[in-house]
This record gives sequence, structure tokens and C-alpha cells, in this order.
Amino acid sequence: MTQKFSEKNKESLALKNHPSDGGSACVPNFLRKLGQDMRFVFLIAACFSILAVALICVFLFANGIPTMVKIGIPDFLLGTTWKPSNNIYGILPFILGSVYVTAGSIVIGVPIAMLTAIFLAFYCPKQIYSPLKSMINLLAGIPSVVYGFFGMVWIVPTMKSIIGSSGSTMLTACILLGIMILPTVIGVMEPALRSVPDSYYEGSLALGATHERSVFCIILPAAKSGVIAGIVLGIGRSIGETMAVIMVAGNQTWMPQGLLKGVRTMTANIVIEMGYASGLHRQALIATGVVLFVFILIINLSVSLLKRRSEHE
Repeated sequence: MTQKFSEKNKESLALKNHPSDGGSACVPNFLRKLGQDMRFVFLIAACFSILAVALICVFLFANGIPTMVKIGIPDFLLGTTWKPSNNIYGILPFILGSVYVTAGSIVIGVPIAMLTAIFLAFYCPKQIYSPLKSMINLLAGIPSVVYGFFGMVWIVPTMKSIIGSSGSTMLTACILLGIMILPTVIGVMEPALRSVPDSYYEGSLALGATHERSVFCIILPAAKSGVIAGIVLGIGRSIGETMAVIMVAGNQTWMPQGLLKGVRTMTANIVIEMGYASGLHRQALIATGVVLFVFILIINLSVSLLKRRSEHE
């Protein structure tokens, strides 16, 4: 028996040292080399992404910061008048316009998106889930200019008939952006709700809670990280929107005067005036992009700090 076992070991060693015609020994080496090459490709892709962000930051800050210093940082950030013909560049109306429109869209869109995500995850019948999900995904693929056209030909006249004046108002922009952020927020919140372990729901039912109470008081708080992420993405989608806002917001350059008055955001101001701007006017628009970039960074950092604090608690 021992002799047969040793002979089999010798045969197996001989096969390993002298592969057959199929070249089976070459396959692992080839795959190993391919894995090393692909690792290098992945590294290049990651470095390219980092390089792209770094170049954008360098371009914005190298052109924007000197312009702010030239105009005067307090005058630029806190100035209430924007008159390029007189070399007066105050962007506070646009900063407040962006903040108000973004906040309004979040107030309108997030509750609807949250309830829709809960419906899809826990209440939606299987027969209508696929069509409903497809329609929500379709909303994400509609170009912003189409949303703007819809707002201009339907929401603006409706608002005009209700308030009796121009329908191109801050409220109109908030409603339209609230619709636009729905697929983004729903697409993040629904998987977050579904990722909560079933034991949370089952334990809640075992303690006597109803289905609704289990969903809203147990599942939803457990998925708060995904809910916060959806809100952040909605904020980014809203604050960066341009074409739709231009078509429905009125685009007045003075300080915001209420929900039923026109407003201009930072992105809208850049797009409207960049085509004919030159010299200091053009540099001021680039500096506006720096402020917008920093604004988004602050939002992301604030949400990250809130998430870390909630995890520690």
C-alpha cells in the first residue's frame, strides 16, 4: 500500500513538472500576470479621477481667489449689488437665492421621496412595483431642459393664475427642483431601507408593534445613514441645477424678496453671463464658481460629521 502511494505521488509530481499539451501550468501564471496588469489599470483609473478633481480645484482657486482679493472679499461675498457695467460685483443675492431654492426643494421633495421609498420597500404590490420603479428611473433620465420647459409651460402659468402676477418665482423653482430630485433621493433611500436586517422588523412585531410602527419607528431610524446620504445627494442635485432654474425662476439680480418673487441662483448667474463676459466680469463669474464649490464641500463635510456623531451615539 505504501509503495503504491509513493508511486502515485511520484506520478503527480511528474505531471506538475512536465505539463501536458494543454498547457495547464501556464494558465495560472497568465492569470496572475493579468491580475497584476489589471491592478495597474485600476490604479491609473483611480489616479486619473484624483487628478481630474485636483485640476478642477487648481483652476477654480487659481483664477477665483485673486479675483476675490482684487474686488474685496467682504464686498464680493456680502455685497448686495451686481452691476458688471459699473464694476460692482456683489454675489450675496445669488448665494441667498441658491440657499432658499435648495432648501425649498428639499422641503418639498424629501418627504415625498421618503414616503415613496417606504411604499416601494414595504407596501408596494408586486404587480405594480416594476412599472412604478421604471417610471421613477425614467424621471432621472429626463434632461433638465425638458423639466424647465415643463415648468415654463405648465407650472409657471398655474402659479400665475393663482397668485395673479408673474409665475416665474422662487416657489416655482422650488416645486420644479423638488420634482427633479425625487429619483435621486428615492434611488438611495429604498436600498437603504431594504438593507436593514429582517430581525429588526421581526423583533418589533414580536414586541407587539404594528407594521406601520415597525417601519417608521424601527426600520427608518436604522436606515438613517442611507436617508442622510439621499438628502445630501438631493441637495447636490438641487444646488447644481441650472437650466431648469433659469427657465422658471425669474432671474432678478436683486436680493430675494419672498417666495412669490423672482430670484437668481449662483449657477444661473454663471450660465447667463459667461457667454458675453470678459476681463474682471469673467473672473468674477469664476470666483462665483469657487464659492459654489466651497459651499458644496461644506455641506458634504457637515453631513459626514453628523453621520460620525450619530454612529458614536
